[in-house]
Amino acid sequence: MAQVIAAATPFHGHVQPVLTVAADLVRRGHEVTVLTGGRFADDVRAAGARHVSLPPAADFDDRKLDVYFPERAAIPAGPAQLEYDMKYVFGDPTAAQHRALRELLAHFPASVVISDPLFFGATALTLSAAPGHRPVTIGLGITLPTLLSDDAPPLGLAMPPVTGEYAKVQHRSMNMQVRQLFADTQRHLEDIFGECGTELPDFFLDCMVTVPDHYLQLTVPGFEYPRDDLPASFRFAGPLPAAPPKPHPLPDWWSEPARETRPVVVVTQGSFANDDLTQLVRPAVDALADEDVLVVAVTGRADGPAQLGAVPANVRVGGYVPFDALLPYASVLVTNGGYGGVHTALRHGVPLVVGGAGEDKPEVATRVEWSGAGVDLRTGTPSPEEILTAVRTVLAEPGHREHAAGLRAQFDRYDALGTVAEVVAAAE
Repeated sequence: MAQVIAAATPFHGHVQPVLTVAADLVRRGHEVTVLTGGRFADDVRAAGARHVSLPPAADFDDRKLDVYFPERAAIPAGPAQLEYDMKYVFGDPTAAQHRALRELLAHFPASVVISDPLFFGATALTLSAAPGHRPVTIGLGITLPTLLSDDAPPLGLAMPPVTGEYAKVQHRSMNMQVRQLFADTQRHLEDIFGECGTELPDFFLDCMVTVPDHYLQLTVPGFEYPRDDLPASFRFAGPLPAAPPKPHPLPDWWSEPARETRPVVVVTQGSFANDDLTQLVRPAVDALADEDVLVVAVTGRADGPAQLGAVPANVRVGGYVPFDALLPYASVLVTNGGYGGVHTALRHGVPLVVGGAGEDKPEVATRVEWSGAGVDLRTGTPSPEEILTAVRTVLAEPGHREHAAGLRAQFDRYDALGTVAEVVAAAE
């Protein structure tokens, strides 16, 4: 059996998929050490792996980013904030991550290192030596592929591919603009990789995908724009299964969705971006108050029901619920568009209404609409009227559910955990 290091930047949304992979490898008999933030130590041990904390220069609490990165709060969401994050939140910890990996490998000679794409310390490790003189590296595509392409717009524009005779020319022009926009970020990262004794061979957004020996994208081709220029190391692996839910008391209304004859509309802002429920959950609840539907509002936080306050008679509110048990009864999911949450819905063939802002959410929303599996609200703060129109559209037009079911059928043909295990076994 192999010795494996799984490395994750200390964000909940990055750590959890890495832990899902780690737990499966442990079940298969591999010895796994997880290098990530100190606050995730209990989660790592619950997965059956050994936890090693990131050094202080690379560790922070993602729930308190404004404390660790006080300048960030004044930067508006969009390209400026992305540039800041790439430089300072993800870039600056690279050297400390790289040293931590080296020190760990000195007494735990792993044959494989698995990491999320923004754990740049693993990128530096891959670049530092030729294959055969270092562990095999696997990039885990926990979000959308970042590499530039002649066949699709760059991330950040939240638009589907251009069509027509000059599509490739237009995409190349967009890519050039992105390279110019992030030229200072590129120089910043090149300096950091120089501190690690190596250098970036290309644009950093490309390197996130092209540098690892294997890059496993956690989706299916039907949810990603077609590209003819993907590297040979890139492989669609399908989505990860949902992590087992942590034990929470079920709400007293829990049996209702299974018995409901009306459409069931599930509403959530996910497990992280839920500080302000007025962004999506509250307007959705208000929008659907007079509709002949059962609304299940999942706040993703223990005090969510209290924060939401009084709700219409057709609404049921819960803090934490097991989505894999709820979604089989859902007719539509209204969500802010986290990559993992959207795939959880599609794994059940549930069409979506997506209203999200920040991180990768607008890009995920665009792909939902492009794939035919739902409606993109094109804002992170939709009005009740916009939500109502979108929900009515999804419920009335069977094509959305049919396309969601088609993606579900694609999911069934992939085995993400089995694919990771196959690569690990080949590296032993």
